Amino acid sequence: MSDEAAPKRSHGRVAVTLSAAPQDLMGGPPRIKGAWRAKVITLFPGAFPGVLGESLTGKALDLGLWALEPIDLRVFGEGKHRNVDDTPAGGGAGMVLRADVVARALRMADVGTPGRARWPLVYLSPRGRPFDQAMARRWAASDGVTLLCGRFEGVDERVLDAFGIEEVSLGDFVLTGGEIAAQAMIDATVRLLPGVLGNAASTEEESHSAGLLEHPQYTKPAVWEGREIPPVLLSGNHAEIAKWRRDMAERLTRERRPDLWARRGQPS
Repeated sequence: MSDEAAPKRSHGRVAVTLSAAPQDLMGGPPRIKGAWRAKVITLFPGAFPGVLGESLTGKALDLGLWALEPIDLRVFGEGKHRNVDDTPAGGGAGMVLRADVVARALRMADVGTPGRARWPLVYLSPRGRPFDQAMARRWAASDGVTLLCGRFEGVDERVLDAFGIEEVSLGDFVLTGGEIAAQAMIDATVRLLPGVLGNAASTEEESHSAGLLEHPQYTKPAVWEGREIPPVLLSGNHAEIAKWRRDMAERLTRERRPDLWARRGQPS
């Protein structure tokens, strides 16, 4: 299928054209030199930018602070119908993404990247290492990331081994594909990039930034349906406010996430 003959699908402000080349879905504004990039290999490029095109991540995308490049896996498929999968070797239910098809997409995605040390290559898989804030910080400190979205029963193990792909999981549950997980992980990473959030201190005080859950937050009115804001937060005593917030963060972490509490002080 040639690019000229490929059908176009409407996606809000943009139209997605099937192409083997990465696509910058937000097009117009010039990309800032050296801006962080997310390449996403997917059977559903029309799922992007999705929620990433909204709010602060969408504004940052428009400003060129980061770039999104979906790569349509289907165009690397085999034969007239662009087949990307086949039945599992040894039998069993479902289908498996072919190693040769995925490899072609990965090689395309590798074009223009500086190598694994500065550009993680990730397969979104429920058997992978759990995604966390430390991983988001690591990705944000890189030049970009390539995410392979799985479908069906998964990906032929040989291509994962051949490319040394890191497997990462959004949690202990199974999705129909990796696209939702990819958007969540990209969002968590992009918000850590310089200039994306209006107040950089927000990322220093929120949940998981110091291995703790975030303390409770309050705002006006001072009294709502008989419930008052804790007086210490209105006292103007910044030392006492900081102590209260720390105490509450520790208490919430002990009560709600004993696993996090147990890991505090241990090397990562």
